[in-house]
Formats: sequence, C-alpha cells, structure tokens
Amino acid sequence: MTFRGADVVSTSFDNATFRRVLGHYPTGVCVVTTADPEGAPTGMVVGSFTSVSLDPPLVAFFPDRKSSSWPRIQKVGKFCVNVLAADQQDLCRRFATPGVDKFAGVTHRTSANGSPILDGVVAWIDCDLDVVHEAGDHFIVLGRVVALEVEGPGAPLLFFQGGYGAFSQLE
Repeated sequence: MTFRGADVVSTSFDNATFRRVLGHYPTGVCVVTTADPEGAPTGMVVGSFTSVSLDPPLVAFFPDRKSSSWPRIQKVGKFCVNVLAADQQDLCRRFATPGVDKFAGVTHRTSANGSPILDGVVAWIDCDLDVVHEAGDHFIVLGRVVALEVEGPGAPLLFFQGGYGAFSQLE
C-alpha cells in the first residue's frame, strides 16, 4: 500500500463541521479506570473505543492530550474499560466532569489486575498498557487484554448527535 501525500487534495472545513458530520456516527460510552499503587482510583470517559486484534487480544481508546486523568492511567500502566449501560448516563457525566471525586459514592470492585470494575456496567475489559501513539490532539492507546467479561447483557449507553441514548433492535 502506497500513500501519496503529495497527491492528496486539500479540503477546507472547520472543527464544527468535522464534529457535526462525525456526530452522525454513534459510539459506545466507556469509563477507563485504574488505581495507583496506594489504591487511589482514577477514571475517565471515552467515546472512542474499539477492538483491534484477536491475536494478540488488543483494544484501543483515544484520550485527549488535555486530559488530566490520562497521565495518571498511563503512569500505572494498566486499566479496565467499563462499557456503560444505557441507564448509566449520570455515571458518565460524573466521570466526564473534571475536578470532582469521581468515585465518591460509586460502587465498584477491583479486578485481578487491580483496576476498578464499576457496578452495573454491560461489560469490562481489563488490560495492560501495550503502546501509546501520538495522533493529532489525541493519543492512540493500545491495551493488551488480560481478562474480560459480560456483566449484564443489557443495552449499552450510546452517544449520537450530541446526546445520549440506547440501542434498540430492529424487528
């Protein structure tokens, strides 16, 4: 595969247009958690999470460079991706709010890898940090999956066109 950068046609658009158009693609909502060696938990909301590889088992998410939580997660070197359920919008807002004790009143247990698994999530994926790549105003984080499970096979929380919603099966 050859990339011909010199032949790429430059198109002009602004950030608002980019966000508006990409907002028409629904994404799942996850909370990435970890705990430092003293047991202090950290978490952040991510709306861009994906599976990458079966062999080896890899997943990816894309934290903003301006995130205050991401450097703490990176320093620990392991994390758990908690797939939020459709009824966990308040939990999503809590973990998206900077400067608050995100774990105050939030029930959870600790994974074998030491990261918080939030109660009521659809699924969780426990990972060791594999590699981090710079990508514009974000990072690409690859995690090597060490354990995972479906907690409650309900509908996941989705983000679509600037709002939250749930998946519904077509009949």
